[in-house]
Amino acid sequence: MFGIPGKQAVTITPRAAAQIKKLMHRDNHVGLRIGVKKGGCAGMEYTMEYVDLADPNDETVEQDGARVMIAPMAQMFLFGTEIDYEVSLLEAGFKFNNPNVSEACGCGESIKFDETLSEMTTGK
Repeated sequence: MFGIPGKQAVTITPRAAAQIKKLMHRDNHVGLRIGVKKGGCAGMEYTMEYVDLADPNDETVEQDGARVMIAPMAQMFLFGTEIDYEVSLLEAGFKFNNPNVSEACGCGESIKFDETLSEMTTGK
């Protein structure tokens, strides 16, 4: 929808692809859908959910056996994002390296996007 022909909307690191593939196969899911929603101290949060039935309006990215669907309203916010999976002594989880983020809260759970993107979605 908001992509550039020949370029994937998001990229997935090998670590993230392995984890997504593992999650897909664990309960026979078709893939993972990522999106954004209002919330958190910076204004927006990422969402992730299992997909059992693909939505034709989703942007689908497949890499190394992993399948990620991007919800239609999130496509412009996530274009150019690298999805990684990091493991540390205290936590493990997906990390979004998103060039469209202008600010993030201290806990890393909430983000704010460039004002230009916000204006495009609200029409202001």
